[in-house]
Amino acid sequence: MPDLLASALDGSSVAVDASATATPIGAPTLSWRDGEILRDGVAHRILAGSIHYFRVHPDLWEDRLRRLAAMGANTVDTYVAWNFHERVEGDVRFDGWRDIERFIRLAGEVGLDVFLRPSPYICAEWSNGGIPSWLSGRVAALRTSDDGFLAAVDAWYDRLIPRLVPLQASHGGPIVAIQIENEYGSFGSDADYLAHLRDGLRRRGMVEMLTTADGITGDMIEHGSVAGALATFTFGTGVARAVELRREGDALMCSELWGGWFDHWGERHHVRSAASAGGTIEELLTAGGSVSLYMAHGGTNFGLWNGANHDQVLQPTVTSYDSDAPIGEDGTLTEKFHALRALFAPFHAGELPPVPGAPRRQGAATTPLEPRASLLGLIASLPVAGDVSPRPRTFEELGAEDGLVAYEADVSFPADATLTVDGLHDRAVVFLDERRLGVLERDGETSLALPADGGMGRLTILVESLGRINYGPYTGEGKGIMRGVMIGRRLVNGWTHRVVPQEVPALPTAATDATDATDGVAIASLDVAEPLDAWLAFPGGAKGMVWLNGFLLGRYWKVGPQETLYAPAPLWKAGRNEIVVLDTDVLGVTVEIREEPSFGETEEFIGS
Repeated sequence: MPDLLASALDGSSVAVDASATATPIGAPTLSWRDGEILRDGVAHRILAGSIHYFRVHPDLWEDRLRRLAAMGANTVDTYVAWNFHERVEGDVRFDGWRDIERFIRLAGEVGLDVFLRPSPYICAEWSNGGIPSWLSGRVAALRTSDDGFLAAVDAWYDRLIPRLVPLQASHGGPIVAIQIENEYGSFGSDADYLAHLRDGLRRRGMVEMLTTADGITGDMIEHGSVAGALATFTFGTGVARAVELRREGDALMCSELWGGWFDHWGERHHVRSAASAGGTIEELLTAGGSVSLYMAHGGTNFGLWNGANHDQVLQPTVTSYDSDAPIGEDGTLTEKFHALRALFAPFHAGELPPVPGAPRRQGAATTPLEPRASLLGLIASLPVAGDVSPRPRTFEELGAEDGLVAYEADVSFPADATLTVDGLHDRAVVFLDERRLGVLERDGETSLALPADGGMGRLTILVESLGRINYGPYTGEGKGIMRGVMIGRRLVNGWTHRVVPQEVPALPTAATDATDATDGVAIASLDVAEPLDAWLAFPGGAKGMVWLNGFLLGRYWKVGPQETLYAPAPLWKAGRNEIVVLDTDVLGVTVEIREEPSFGETEEFIGS
């Protein structure tokens, strides 16, 4: 590896051996000096907003980018979610929804710069913080100089970065800034790791301005910063503190100004008023700072991509990532949008693009759900994964990314026995033969009573991953049954496993079992005149997953706060549409199209 010359803190580019990259190193478009960001030597403000391509249907990318430009932003900020592109090790995809190059080119065509955040870890309330589960399943020391972790990162960057190099502004593209790592100062203290990422970006041909992003404490800035990169901040409020912590010569920038907040299941929907968010942004701009609003348009945790936090207990994130953003989940422009447009307008030499019209929605409708298979019936239809195992295997050992895995074993038990799942991650529905015994939860009850008179039977434990942890020391934690299952003090051995695929379940033409269970799989049909956005609700349903025309929209859960699922227009077709629901607890009897979203009871978020 050629030696690298550490760059100066004024934002000058790193010199590298020209043989190390196919693209000659040029001057970055943005730099910083004496407390200012400069664009080709002229003072410049970054007015950015976050839109994640992986949370927006690709047919809607251009619409959302145009709405961002109409808000007065001059830059779009997006993470690159590694696990979205490499779900299976070695199978790296950049097509369709994963065509990051197309998203970047569209931004440029709309007139936006791109602030790219491709670090291996993104947080973002996204599953595992963007790190593939196949990697976290074998490497314990994530986000460090661990040889196994760095080898995987380097292999990923060897596939990703060459696609991005030609899209830099120095090559005529829109990328003007690249983030090295994300809030590393609140996680670790491995300076060599940060240097490895920085040098790897430069060596592969990334010449534009490099940044880091951390919270507003001295400790976070110290451990999250690296020479040659602009140290930026993340906060909801706290401009004065950021000014105090800014390193000498650094420009003032908030890479994540939290204008809203995300939601966990079982909590309230977070909102932040236009006056509150706008007031903090105005304070930052008055102080001479640059800003990226997180989120400008939140989008949706489609499929099972939602992450989770862990603060004493697991806190899984809901399907919606609306985040009370100025551009709503379906593109609706809110009061916050118009307030920010007024704030950003004076920083533009000309008129802002016109405000786009409101998105069109389908009208209200109701259709019945027809049960097709009980939960046990669905499980029985699935193939066994691998051989019989003495102990239950984790999701990672089974190659199960997320969702549901059924664990089965033949058991015998004495009278008044108790069943315990040791290391349950995260929620389980337990059956003995055809009898539903109950639900166990990771941070709740992990034991239940077996039939009082004793006996024997087939034990089935359907375990659901509620979301992989995306922030803090538990990032990368495994899913499934992590240790074992006990009857009394005795371990149960002899397990078979069935992985429920994330694809729409294969359904019989009519109900196949006559159990009294109210859980399982059901289907509904909806006729629409034309494909338009819709909000779907499942009254009476308890805890489920929903597919629209074969696409997994996400999850619903009666604990709230989210009550409706966003179903964007590109997923519909004129005429007959098929909706499949898998509910582990209680199936509802209808599916509703509602004309407005319902995110649940609200509470005000201010931030820190």
